[in-house]
Amino acid sequence: MFYLPLFHRLQGAQCLVVGAGQTAVRKLRWLVRAGAQITVIAPQIDPEIQRMRDAGNLIIERREFYPEAVHAGLRLVISATNAPQVSESVFARALDERVLVNCVDRTELCTIIFPAIIDRLPILVAVSSMGQSPTLSRSVRGWIETRLPQGLGRLAELAGRLRLEVKQSLPDVDARKGYWDAVFSSPAATKAMRGSVDEAVSDAQRMLSQQRAGGEIVLVGAGPGDPDLITLRGLRAIQSADVLMYDKLIDPGLLEYARRDVELVDVGKQGPREEAGAKGWGSAAQQSGSKRPSGTHMQAAINERLIEEALRGKKVVRLKGGDPFIFGRGGEELLAAAQQGFAVEIIPGITAGMAAASYAGIPLTHRHVSQSVRFLTGHRVADAQNLEWSDWARDDQTLVIYMALVSLETIQERLLAAGRSAATPAVLIENATLPSQREVFAPLAGLNQAVMKANITGPSIIIVGQAVEIAQQAQQLLMQHDAEDSTRAS
Repeated sequence: MFYLPLFHRLQGAQCLVVGAGQTAVRKLRWLVRAGAQITVIAPQIDPEIQRMRDAGNLIIERREFYPEAVHAGLRLVISATNAPQVSESVFARALDERVLVNCVDRTELCTIIFPAIIDRLPILVAVSSMGQSPTLSRSVRGWIETRLPQGLGRLAELAGRLRLEVKQSLPDVDARKGYWDAVFSSPAATKAMRGSVDEAVSDAQRMLSQQRAGGEIVLVGAGPGDPDLITLRGLRAIQSADVLMYDKLIDPGLLEYARRDVELVDVGKQGPREEAGAKGWGSAAQQSGSKRPSGTHMQAAINERLIEEALRGKKVVRLKGGDPFIFGRGGEELLAAAQQGFAVEIIPGITAGMAAASYAGIPLTHRHVSQSVRFLTGHRVADAQNLEWSDWARDDQTLVIYMALVSLETIQERLLAAGRSAATPAVLIENATLPSQREVFAPLAGLNQAVMKANITGPSIIIVGQAVEIAQQAQQLLMQHDAEDSTRAS
C-alpha cells in the first residue's frame, strides 16, 4: 500500500492516544513537541506520561477505551495498546468519524503511519517502508543520520538571516540556487553548525560579493578508491559543483552524487604504462582538438581550465584521488588559482598510502618496530638523482611508496644496495580499498619477482618495513583459529 509522505501541523489540534505504556510515550513526545491538545485514555499510566500531565501537556482519562472518545472534532487518534480488540474498535470508530488513525504495529488498521524521524530541527527527515518493516526504516534512518551533522538545523537560521539580501542581490533563481549550494558546502556552513552563526553570516555575505564578481574553486580529496571513504564535506562539494573535474582514480559512483546539470570533465592523467597507447583525454585539451598532453603540459591545461571556468562565475570542484596535497599536484593548482586572485577551498581526503596500509592490516607506526613513516613517490625513480637511499634503508622506519610498480625492480635493488636487509617484510597492495584489492607479501629481495608472478597491473602502493610483518602475523593467527574451529566442528 502506498502512503503519501506529508508533514502535519498539529498546533492546537485535538489528538487522542489510547494506551499509556512506553509505546504511547514515544508517540506522545512528538505530539507534545507539535503543540497538540492531547487526551490519553488508559487504566494504567506510565510515570513519564504522568509527568507530562503534571507539566500541563496533556489530559488523562484513567479508564478503559470507550468508542465515544473518538469523535469528529479529533484530528488524529493513536492506538498504542495490546489490549484485545481495542485497536479494531478504535480503527472502526475513526473511519466512521473520518478521523486520521494510527494503530501501532497494525498496518492494516492505519490510515496514516509514523515514519522513522531524523531530527535536526528545523530540518526533519522522514523515512518510511510503507509499513512493511519499521525495523528497516530505523536502520535506514541510522545510515542517513551518520551523514547529517548534528548542527544541521543552524543552517536554516543562517539561510533565514540572509534570505532577503540574497534575493535582492541575485534576482536569477539559478544564481540563487548556485549560491546557496556553495554556502552549504563551505566553511561558513561548518561555522554555523558549530554555533558561530554571526561569523557564518559574515562569511556568507563575503561569498555573496564574490559570486557577483566571479566563481570559486574547490580542491577535494576523493579518498583512495572506495567511494564510502570520501568526507561528508567533500560529498557536499560534489553535490554543489557547476563544473566537476575528476581524475582517473576516482570511483565513478562519486559522480552520481553531482547535480544533473553539472558539467563533467575527465582530466585523468595516464601512467607510464598507459601513455604509449593514449589517444585522447576527454578534457579541455580534447575539446579544442588537441591530443592528450603529458606531465607538466597536461597539468598546465588543467590549471587553465580551472581558472577559465571560475572566471565565468562557476563553482569548479577539482576531484582528486586520495588527498589533494599528497603526490596529487594540488599545490600547483592552488598557486595557479592564487595568481588569478582566487582563494581556493581545500577539502582533505584519506591518502591512498594510509588507507592501503589500514585495509591490509599494517600499523605503519607499530610500537618498538617503526619510529617514523616516509611517504615517497617511485614515479620515474630510475631517472632521479641524489636520492637518499642510505637514509631510506634505516630499519626503524616504514616506507610507503606511491606509483612504484614500474620502478619496483630499481627501488628494490637500491634499497638492498644501501643496506636494507633482504629479509625485510614488504608488500605491494593493488587497488587499495576496492573489492578487487590484492596484496602480494614477500621479503624485500623477492618482492619484484612475486609481483611479476601475480601479474599486478592496477594502481599500487608498496610498503617496506617490519610493520608489514604485523599484518602477516595477524593473518596466521586467524588461520590457526579457523583451523581449530574446523577441528572442533568435526
